[in-house]
Amino acid sequence: MLTPYEIAQKAVQALDSKKARDITVLKTEKVTSLADYFIIATASSSTHGKTLVEETEKLLTEAGEPPLRREGYRSGSWVLLDFGCVVVHVFLDEARKFYNLERLWSDAVAVDANTMIEGEKE
Repeated sequence: MLTPYEIAQKAVQALDSKKARDITVLKTEKVTSLADYFIIATASSSTHGKTLVEETEKLLTEAGEPPLRREGYRSGSWVLLDFGCVVVHVFLDEARKFYNLERLWSDAVAVDANTMIEGEKE
């Protein structure tokens, strides 16, 4: 069983491997009971977004952490993957700007996604 940080790390690595843009990781455990981490990424198109979502699902399912649910897959402008302690948001650029989750969750602690990509431990 993976820790919340390890789940977040694998999700970030999956997104990065398929060229997600502007990956943001927010440690939300102290500001909401919804999840320990929110991961926000931008896709260049709805097809790219589906690729990002599928790769994230695949990598985490193989690690024994399948998503509890997936929302918005058909519309493609905002897809949410809920892994319980980690929620992954994949946006098209316009939707990301509109919803501005970084502002909404500005009380959360930002985590450097690059350290997760490089495989550093928490």
